[in-house]
Amino acid sequence: MELDSARENPPPESFFVPGGRSSAALGEAFSQILHRLTRQEARRSNGRDAVFRDLSALIEATECGRLFELSGAPIHGMSEVLGEVAKALGTYAAPPTEEGVRSDGHSGVSEKAAEVGLLFLKLLRKVETAKNSLACPAWKTGLHHLAGPVYIFAITHSLEQPWTSPRSQNVAGEVLSLLLRVSDCGSVAGFLHGENGDGKGRFTVIMGLLKPHLNKESWKNNPATKHVFSWTLQQVTRPWLNQHLERILPPSLLISDDYQTENKILGIHCLHHIVLNVPAADLLQYNRAQVLYHAIFNHLYTPEHHLIQAVLLCLLDLFPILEKAAQWKGDVARPNTQCDEVLQLILTHMEPEHRLLLRRTYARNLPPFVKRLGILTVRHLKRLERVIIGYLEVYDGPEEEARLKMLETLKLLIQHTWPRVSCRLVVLLKALLKLICDVARDPNLTPEPVKTALLEEATDCLILLDHSSQGRVKGLLATIPQSCEDGTVVNCIREVQQASEGAHSHGTKPSLT
Repeated sequence: MELDSARENPPPESFFVPGGRSSAALGEAFSQILHRLTRQEARRSNGRDAVFRDLSALIEATECGRLFELSGAPIHGMSEVLGEVAKALGTYAAPPTEEGVRSDGHSGVSEKAAEVGLLFLKLLRKVETAKNSLACPAWKTGLHHLAGPVYIFAITHSLEQPWTSPRSQNVAGEVLSLLLRVSDCGSVAGFLHGENGDGKGRFTVIMGLLKPHLNKESWKNNPATKHVFSWTLQQVTRPWLNQHLERILPPSLLISDDYQTENKILGIHCLHHIVLNVPAADLLQYNRAQVLYHAIFNHLYTPEHHLIQAVLLCLLDLFPILEKAAQWKGDVARPNTQCDEVLQLILTHMEPEHRLLLRRTYARNLPPFVKRLGILTVRHLKRLERVIIGYLEVYDGPEEEARLKMLETLKLLIQHTWPRVSCRLVVLLKALLKLICDVARDPNLTPEPVKTALLEEATDCLILLDHSSQGRVKGLLATIPQSCEDGTVVNCIREVQQASEGAHSHGTKPSLT
């Protein structure tokens, strides 16, 4: 076999003796190791040990000046050969595809990663030695070729993933720290976009290395690629991100368009980061914002609460950008916006929804939509009324998140659309009184702090209803304290009456803010 042949004909001993090799011989030695790394036999433990042992000995025995010289290889410079070796090492330590995972999972990957990480540490220490010696200016070229592959390896194995172990994470973390130190960077963000605005960041290089693995046919071949891309993207913010928009938008859309919910959420997080950190003018150019909107909007039809949460947060930040492109003339009715479209779909899904996690997710995001639309929420008033009343009637668990968010939504609705609320006064009043009675009679299901919060929010809603109806609520509640025996309910009603009397005694119009 080829591996046995390599053992029978090992590299000349002069490769590992300082000063005992020529530049061409050194280049040939690294080329041979590169060839052995890319062979199938190197996947076996005995072949792997031999390759790593030879590469480690070669790195240790080679002087820094010789390691990074520009003419050390027959075809390419030594730095380029080292870059190719680094890429091969990273590929060797990469986790297998999901289809390629055996019954023992990723157990062997972390062991490989730890061994590769130790080799990268030796290489980077050689770079650091050359940098500090001031006698080998070629170290910058060496670092240029090593930085990208070493960074991708470090991020792949430093994050907590199924293929990592505490040891491999620690080694990868040391590799990343040493890489930043050698690069004179105080943070990963500075490493990517350049320190002090010098424009020498390596984000472009890293995206270039990831690009072949982020197309439709290849992006699932290595399960780490999407996480490296996403994590790296999150480190670059304004004002550096917009210049890379053409590199980062297609992969983000590709990942978000997958059938797996995990990948959908990862892609949405990438798109959300782009929305937050790329100027609106760049997103509006070439209709990119509309492309983003339609790609994200379609995920609202997938009933997964984590995905819905990510989608709604992203859309809420995208709406201001989309509205900048819309031109409204004051002499005609304001047209429906994307925010109207999304709220309409949310309310459609909320009415029949019975799954608690989805109900909480929808309820959690209703207040921002009402704030966003303001007075234009009147377009959705009938459906909002049905949803709010329906959700207030249903116990939501000890934390009562859905009910609390519905009360917050109702407060905002009254504040923004109070002229149209008076005709719905009786219906809303009954729903709030029923909620107060249910909470007051709840023996032990709900913790006291949550009960207190529910009663306070419901009382605030009653006060706002009274203000918006010019004191009608006070009149409708006047006889309840005389006939009700529950002290909690009576206290809430008296608080409403006192607030109404206080507002009118000063002769001022009650405030709804």
